[in-house]
Amino acid sequence: MATWFITGASAGIGRAVAEQLLKAGHRVAATARDENRLEVLRRQGGELWTTTLDVTDTRAVRDVVGRAFADLGRIDVIFSNAGRGAVGAAEELSDEAIAEQIAVNLTGPIQLIRAALPHLRAQGGGRIIQTTTMGAQISSPGASLYHASKWGIEGFLESLVPEVAPFGIGVTMIEPGSVRTDFGAALSIADPLPAYAATPAGRLHRYIKAGGGNLTADAPGDPARVAAAIITAATTTPAPRRLTLGSDAHAAVQAALTGRQAELDKALAASTDFPS
Repeated sequence: MATWFITGASAGIGRAVAEQLLKAGHRVAATARDENRLEVLRRQGGELWTTTLDVTDTRAVRDVVGRAFADLGRIDVIFSNAGRGAVGAAEELSDEAIAEQIAVNLTGPIQLIRAALPHLRAQGGGRIIQTTTMGAQISSPGASLYHASKWGIEGFLESLVPEVAPFGIGVTMIEPGSVRTDFGAALSIADPLPAYAATPAGRLHRYIKAGGGNLTADAPGDPARVAAAIITAATTTPAPRRLTLGSDAHAAVQAALTGRQAELDKALAASTDFPS
């Protein structure tokens, strides 16, 4: 039996992971901004610990993580899953939307992990699993701040991996493609500027409006299968650094990496060195 701590457990991938863990007899500490939305997990039964948590409140993050370890003893997996998307051209986004996007997708997960690390070290190890997205490897117009937050958290985790490996702590980044969840319903959407109407950002606004908030109805990703892959990764040794999940994610990330490699010019790079 393992014990998982999950943020953003009330919907989407976080809820699917929590449901599968409880069904298999594991313990789950489930958190959400609105604890009432975790009632569906309570009805399922199993060993469940719940509380309200807004990951943008650093003091609350430290308090909740401390209480979870105190109440449950050992926690094997920290699954940092809470997140939100902000949509709009860089010029369209408000200062408040920018601050919120960075707080939810970047600063919040960083502070969650920092709060958990002393406990994981003290117990001799554990796993940190962070939901990023294929959007941490690719980018699209109209989602610049979303990508900035996701590329940022992966940069943080890349450095974290060798920092915490000596303590027996493994780190895995989850990069799903489009998954059939209600992610689109929670988007923060900027007010469109007429100047961008004929640009890719303007087309994205029209696509979202036409979808009526349900942007993943035809997504290839199955949340149950994504959840199962995440749970399996938690017991895979060594911890996989990245899990790219979904055929769309694989194709997009492969194209992005191939394109970036093609842009490397060894001769040009070497031309800026001091002469030997």
